[in-house]
Amino acid sequence: MKKSIYVFLLISSTIAFSQDHYSGISTSSRTGIINAIINPAELPNLSKKFEVNIYGLSFNVANNKIAFSDFNSDTNFEKLLFQGESPVNARIDADIMGPGFAMRWGKWGFAFTTKAYAKFDMVDIDPVIGNAIINNNIVLNTTLLNNSSNQRLSGTSYGEIGMSAGRTLYENEKQKFSAGVTLKLLFPGSYSNFGLSELNGTITQSLGNSYLTTDAPASLNIAYSGNLANSFTNMENYSKAIFGGFNGVAGDLGVNYQLKSGDSYKLNAGLSLRNIGSMTFKDENNYNTNYVFTTQGNTPLDLSLFQNIDNLSDIEQILFDGGYLTKSPEKKEFKVNLPTTITAYVDYNIVPKLYVTAFLQQKTNKDDANEQITVPNIFSLTPRVNLGFFESYIPITFHEISGTNVGLGFRLGGFYLGTSSLITALISDSKQGDIYTGFRWGFL
Repeated sequence: MKKSIYVFLLISSTIAFSQDHYSGISTSSRTGIINAIINPAELPNLSKKFEVNIYGLSFNVANNKIAFSDFNSDTNFEKLLFQGESPVNARIDADIMGPGFAMRWGKWGFAFTTKAYAKFDMVDIDPVIGNAIINNNIVLNTTLLNNSSNQRLSGTSYGEIGMSAGRTLYENEKQKFSAGVTLKLLFPGSYSNFGLSELNGTITQSLGNSYLTTDAPASLNIAYSGNLANSFTNMENYSKAIFGGFNGVAGDLGVNYQLKSGDSYKLNAGLSLRNIGSMTFKDENNYNTNYVFTTQGNTPLDLSLFQNIDNLSDIEQILFDGGYLTKSPEKKEFKVNLPTTITAYVDYNIVPKLYVTAFLQQKTNKDDANEQITVPNIFSLTPRVNLGFFESYIPITFHEISGTNVGLGFRLGGFYLGTSSLITALISDSKQGDIYTGFRWGFL
């Protein structure tokens, strides 16, 4: 497919962007709206009686091939991306928190939040296919393919309005136990998905071009809706229609336990099940088709035809015109599942002002499933110093795709700024880049 899709993916990582959003600040002992987004059972623990969220921005990129040490003036991004034999996995992810409000009232806590998301994913892409399309480069004249996984290129944008409530169920001088729930109204904007599974065959070179011949039929899903039907490499198409019409519902459930120490706690532990739900995409150019893809009975497929293509409808048309697909595109609504995760954390006060947090994010669905928004598995350890008005922390993150990263962040009053990969990026050893910032105002 078009080179810009890979250049877009890789260059973005120099200016932005891991997928542990708000790492460090989201489990701060200065409990606020961000904590409640991770776990609604934190609402009765709000540090201030009222809190207003002004904004929050988090931009992330992670991949399993290219580190910051690979960047120089002669860098060939496409060659680096498809090096080696392991599948290519990469994620671009933006999380935008809009206006929100939270309050603590007796044993209760309530919150109203607004958020927007934009994502682009590459899942288990065979480097042989990537080299053949992008670099026109096959080491041998004939290369065998035997890939049973579902190779995906997927883009999504959508908005969300959340309404949360939490209540203290039990409390005495030493302990506190709370539970909470969030209802999310979903507003799907745009979507695209290219999923190719069970691809077996050969790629051969002739007269400078690469040709694909399949040994058996493969399964192909092509789906698109909204602006991403026009181009899935143009970031403007993600931002133009983040909030569509209301067409989906999701929810979060959470519990929280505190071992109290004076006005604060010695230990704060939480467990939540997040993003339980789905949304339906509807649009005038809405298409979702499951094809049988084969070159048998046809001439081999010339992969150079896809070098200048960046939208799925053109890919679909090329394959259909060549006789490689067995049915016409189907115009219909389709449902996309949110990335349901189990989130667990423990924040421990070692000595006054010094804390350490262990955080786990575990997905419950597979990323290679079509009509599934992806999410990475993450484990992090975050030591922090909280002086009240000022707080600083160093998140150490173990990321499913990019490996180990070390970041840095701080909070000054209600303003915060951080990253989960800055330190490893500075020593040229990070396969991800990210930054987040925001401001919330708490009072009483």
